[in-house]
Amino acid sequence: MTRIAVVGGGRIGEALIAGLREAGTPGSDIVVIEAVQARADELAKKYSILPTTLDIGCEGADVIAIAVKPQDVPAVTERIGEAISDSVHESIVVSLAAGVSTESLENKLSAGSPVVRVMPNTAMLVGQGVSAVCKGRFARDEHVEQVKTLMESVGGVVVVTEAQMDAVTAVSGSGPAYFFLLTEAMIDAGVEQGLPRDVATTLATGTAHGAGAMLAAGGDGPGQLRYNVCSPGGTTAAAIRAFEAGGCARPWPMRWRPPRPSPTRSHRPRRTMTTTTSPDPTPARRPPQRIRTWPQGVL
Repeated sequence: MTRIAVVGGGRIGEALIAGLREAGTPGSDIVVIEAVQARADELAKKYSILPTTLDIGCEGADVIAIAVKPQDVPAVTERIGEAISDSVHESIVVSLAAGVSTESLENKLSAGSPVVRVMPNTAMLVGQGVSAVCKGRFARDEHVEQVKTLMESVGGVVVVTEAQMDAVTAVSGSGPAYFFLLTEAMIDAGVEQGLPRDVATTLATGTAHGAGAMLAAGGDGPGQLRYNVCSPGGTTAAAIRAFEAGGCARPWPMRWRPPRPSPTRSHRPRRTMTTTTSPDPTPARRPPQRIRTWPQGVL
């Protein structure tokens, strides 16, 4: 029996709870720690789990999953450290927040506390996520296996090193947004060509679902699957050439870094305007971009 404390009752926290319950974890083995009492009560009723305070919830927990916003992680981890500092029970502290290193978590906890970092993605909300897991200095292989089992309740899991976590964030953490953007562009293109929006939406989302299923089935890789669709001289080949001409086939500059905090109003640099029409590659103010324009030559 593994006792799990989920700190944070937002979308990611709820997705984890839902996955655990769906996988057969008894509600009596899960507690949720949520600052908004109404939300805590909602989750308790929906999943038959116990809402509680951080101090009580962390005491005796085998796994403490931190599912709060990245900016809130340091303060929450410090409180967790205080709650378990005198405990003889070993708790694995798991962070599901982007950009928070295992070292920064370890510094808030008692010496030797096992920490495991997880980078999930939003598809875990429908049980189809993919998560990357890496261990901190004091986490053992059995800790990683325990967290893998936990996260497998909401999708696939891979084990990586912490040095690879930025790349993971760029590929899978942010990845769903790339597919959403492409699907949105396909819908808009269909509407521009005369399709009703509901029809274009059904076609584009169904295509995305089917293509994803083919990729997940294994066998042929994405390159071969694309080749199979492209008849020589056909419309799909022409569309692919248009994407390639726009740079879509080249590796993206995807190195992810934690976002910098916005400057305060008093320190925010003043924007300057320019009226020049010369092709200056670094204008003072970048013109707005229409991100949903279909590549020229596709339709």
